[in-house]
Amino acid sequence: MAESWDSGTRDTVKKIPLLKTKAGPREKEAWGQRLKEELQALIKYIQQNKATDSDWFTITSNKEGTKWSGKCWYIHNLLKYEFPFEFEIPATYPATAPEIKIPELDGKTAKMYRGGSICLTVHFKPLWAKNRFVSCPGIVGLWVSCVVSFHFI
Repeated sequence: MAESWDSGTRDTVKKIPLLKTKAGPREKEAWGQRLKEELQALIKYIQQNKATDSDWFTITSNKEGTKWSGKCWYIHNLLKYEFPFEFEIPATYPATAPEIKIPELDGKTAKMYRGGSICLTVHFKPLWAKNRFVSCPGIVGLWVSCVVSFHFI
């Protein structure tokens, strides 16, 4: 999968620390280490985006790192489209991808389930299955850029 990415994406991913601990919320001690790795990767990615003036989301989590929320945005023709998003880390994470919701877009495209859940199966399941280091915000950003540019403009 990585070989099909453009050079800019490959360069960005190379600069993000890899996640080494395979643990989900069920494994309490190992989950603490995995969450630390997730946060370090997320911080590095946000720093890279800010340094290149290409930041496109904000995100926060609960203390346990199991519930996340934030805002993501996409700029098209000098118009900023901003959407709140949320997701919970499943107990079987990282083997199972989180279900990402953008409630504001519920019913506005066929690529959404009821309640604003993004249909990840066709577009991102292959990516997640091979590259579990891909962040949930990364998936949200890809999805928003596609949906906004093709369905709302």
